[in-house]
Amino acid sequence: MRGDFSDAAATYDSAAVLAREVGARMGARLDLVKIAPQRLADIGCATGDGIRDLQQRYGKALPLALDYALPMLRAVRGRTPRLQRMTGRGPRLVNADVRALPLAANSLGLVWSNLMLHWLEDPLPALRELHRVLEVGGLLSFATLGPDTLKELREAASKVGAGDTVHRFLDMHDLGDMLVAAGFGDPVMDMEMITLTYASPRAFLADQRHLGVRDALLGQQGWRDWRRLLKAWRRDGDGRLPATFEIVYGHAWKPEPKQTADGRSIVRFQSR
Repeated sequence: MRGDFSDAAATYDSAAVLAREVGARMGARLDLVKIAPQRLADIGCATGDGIRDLQQRYGKALPLALDYALPMLRAVRGRTPRLQRMTGRGPRLVNADVRALPLAANSLGLVWSNLMLHWLEDPLPALRELHRVLEVGGLLSFATLGPDTLKELREAASKVGAGDTVHRFLDMHDLGDMLVAAGFGDPVMDMEMITLTYASPRAFLADQRHLGVRDALLGQQGWRDWRRLLKAWRRDGDGRLPATFEIVYGHAWKPEPKQTADGRSIVRFQSR
């Protein structure tokens, strides 16, 4: 999938309607949180909408834009205002995998990740790594796709016997359990449905290709099965094709550690 994202860097912005909308809703959730991070990171930054929003929100913080696709990071650099580049105030670009971050432990006050974690076969190692790099009291804010994503295509596939082609995503309860297992405290999870509509199957498939996620999202089927499935896709009252995405949001804080690295319990005493 790394190659798909790399190839999509030039076309990503033209199709990233959902990511921008989800990013705006993530930002609205941050409005309710009182934090002043000294260092923050956008993990899976794509072309940089998220890191630019975070820079506006937390102007005094050192911003890191991290992605494992180098062309995406080049796009972030290309969209960074010249004055920011000249004064060294632009985001620091980091080419890395979220499961092995080249960052010091306890170094970030805020980690933001918009529609990235669901592409991992197992998000738990990534969540443990994000917990490692967050400082105590640091916040993880993320959004992922949930299991009812593209339910219209699942319905169409079932109708024509084409099989379940759409990628299966974790529900918010499983993700909440993973956050706890990774060491986060009192995670807050919620979800909502966002529906986009398309004039034709071709327009939908073009968007997924431009985003670099078509194969990962829809899997591989023979062209005949795809023709049958797409023909069975039910249109809405306006004659358009609805594509519903379940968006799962998560907030979690890094609490004070209860054990040392070698497993010994930590006991804290407070004076009166």
